[in-house]
Amino acid sequence: MQSGLYIEGRWVSPVLGGTLDVVNPATEEIVHRIAAGTSQDIDLAVAAARRAFDAGPWPRLPGTERAAFLRAIAIEIRERRNDLARLEVIDNGKPMPEALWDIDDAAGCFEYYAGLAEDMDASPPETIDLADERFVSKAVREPIGVCGAIIPWNFPLLMAAWKVAPALAAGCTMILKPSELTALTALELGKIADAVGLPAGVLNIVTGDGPAAGQPLIDHRDVDKLAFTGSGAIGSKVMAAAARNIKCVSLELGGKSPLLVFEDTDVDQAVEWIMFGIFWNQGQVCSATSRVLVHTSIRDRLLTRLTEETRKIRLGNGLSENVLLGPLVSRKQLERVSAFVKRAKSEGFAILAGGNRRTIDGKGFFFEPTIILDPATDSEIWREEVFGPVVCIRSFSEEGEAIELANDTRFGLAAAVLSQDLARANRIAAALRAGIVWINCSQPTFTEAPWGGYKESGIGRELGRWGLENYLETKQITRFQGEAPWGWYIK
Repeated sequence: MQSGLYIEGRWVSPVLGGTLDVVNPATEEIVHRIAAGTSQDIDLAVAAARRAFDAGPWPRLPGTERAAFLRAIAIEIRERRNDLARLEVIDNGKPMPEALWDIDDAAGCFEYYAGLAEDMDASPPETIDLADERFVSKAVREPIGVCGAIIPWNFPLLMAAWKVAPALAAGCTMILKPSELTALTALELGKIADAVGLPAGVLNIVTGDGPAAGQPLIDHRDVDKLAFTGSGAIGSKVMAAAARNIKCVSLELGGKSPLLVFEDTDVDQAVEWIMFGIFWNQGQVCSATSRVLVHTSIRDRLLTRLTEETRKIRLGNGLSENVLLGPLVSRKQLERVSAFVKRAKSEGFAILAGGNRRTIDGKGFFFEPTIILDPATDSEIWREEVFGPVVCIRSFSEEGEAIELANDTRFGLAAAVLSQDLARANRIAAALRAGIVWINCSQPTFTEAPWGGYKESGIGRELGRWGLENYLETKQITRFQGEAPWGWYIK
């Protein structure tokens, strides 16, 4: 496992020499130590990225050549699939099958943006029709420049891919700051970049905590674009820094996503999608459908089946067989989720399943998959993002009531509706105020489709062609082809 910082194509020690512990959340053991980068290291990384963009070959390479590097990265990720997945489990705690899925998605993301990089070569500048025929004008797309990316701990390598792949495809250079809780696979990405011969300074990776490394990155005047995924509180800081320096920003923030279950839905299928929507990755998913609204006519049947199946979920170390729910990522996250549920209990809300901390052999940051019934619509547990395996259930009678309850949130990342009446499902999808709406499913994510939210869930879109456009600027080039001089000044 790598311990240094990856700056300008070299592994270097942090200027101040500090380290941070890497803790396995399933065992609470310190399994590694990573470099604790600071503002001095961020300065070096930004300077390297600046040189690589301003004077290096990367932004001037044909898209086909950038694509070759991206495909080579994808191949390396696939070849190291099992080792990378194991690091994700040790670092994040998720079960191994989920980690393997994430690694495959990360490789696929690099492959997808390789294709878009190639398409850029085949896309001529847009010709603009002008009213004055003495001028010809065109619009060209160019890489935005040096990009700072700060990623969360819930999908470590995948979130890195979501930002690094489109930025590199566009011709940008990047400084990647992974979460200090889950930096191991981001550092492996640096080793992969080195192995495929990525030009020095194109990708720089600085580990460290938020105040010491993250804040200097978002404050840096030589960074042209900031991309952040994480909490709304930190997203506000990113926006404030971007406002001070007037730079582009894209934010993918929190959610409190609703899932609407109508009376014509098969109960077993509904239970499956409810569980997948909230217990995948221990509920540490920004789009998790953590507010479930169930039609009164199937409420009791659904609650009985959901409670039965939730109680069957096996908790354990993600490296063990048949584990469906691993530990939360850290002691701090465990305490946060526990406090949410404790306050919900104190308010008198019924707990149908779970609700308690657990350990395996006396260790680990485990929390039981939890169902909370009929919390008040103005309660904290109903309105705030828990980011753990905690689902709240309420019932409704009418379609309009369900839509109103679903939209009554400051978030707007995702939503889901389950109904065999597709006309109704499409009608509700149009009414839901969310950037992502799923019909008869929850949580499928595709590299080709836009990802992002309304309201306090963020700004901009990742993935698909929208993700590439995050890292491109539009330039107007206009040429005069009439007779000169015009005689405005020279008579």
